[in-house]
Amino acid sequence: MIRKRRPSKQMLSLLAALMTEPSAWRHGYDLMKDTSLSSGTLYPLLMRMTKQGLVEAEWQEPARLGRPARHAYRLTATGVALAGSILPQAGTACGLSFA
Repeated sequence: MIRKRRPSKQMLSLLAALMTEPSAWRHGYDLMKDTSLSSGTLYPLLMRMTKQGLVEAEWQEPARLGRPARHAYRLTATGVALAGSILPQAGTACGLSFA
């Protein structure tokens, strides 16, 4: 039996942040600033969404010499479709604005 869950407020916030530029690669730190999620909430959520096929992740080389490589994230086509279908409903139901 497959259990369907409603997305959490944190997931809705992350989807909304990623939907501002769905094809752009985003670093976790930028997503933390946009969503006000702590790293202990954001990174496990990104890992779950990656396993579900909603987000893809890649290692990106540092922009400056001496800096470490970083993970970057963006929505997959499945993630964009899901966000497009649930964000308007979630905003209306909760009185939230995901623009």
